[in-house]
Amino acid sequence: MSSLVRMSNAPLVRNLVHSLRTVRLISSSQKNRDAATLDIPKKAAAPSGAAAASSVGTSRNWVSYGFDRQDEAHDRNVTNSSFFFTVTLCLVLGTAYWAYVPDPQLQDWAQREAYLELRRREAAGLEPISKDFIDPAQIVLPSDEELGNTEIVI
Repeated sequence: MSSLVRMSNAPLVRNLVHSLRTVRLISSSQKNRDAATLDIPKKAAAPSGAAAASSVGTSRNWVSYGFDRQDEAHDRNVTNSSFFFTVTLCLVLGTAYWAYVPDPQLQDWAQREAYLELRRREAAGLEPISKDFIDPAQIVLPSDEELGNTEIVI
């Protein structure tokens, strides 16, 4: 969601980053007293009513997570809920579900049954796999006339 918000301001951010790369901020003053200072009276420094209303709910050094660039509380709430849903619900609970879900294709069951049948046949003194698994009398093969010139590869 934050990437959608970021994409709307992409050209602005690109221009800002490019301008910061080309600007060199160099201090040329040798001493603190050489630097110019500006005294602003407290009455002039106080924000007006409209400016004060827009700055309510934002701290001085607040950096947005990308969900809401105007309201710090809403940005923090959306960020926390997004991480809760993605990390806790999707990753943690999804991994637990995937780890404990039953075998959908019954591969484990088939392997256990094969080992049990193999053990049963060994205990009875039989071959592991009988060459006459299907009764040869039940198998219907085509006659030589029906086969004709068909090549038979054994």
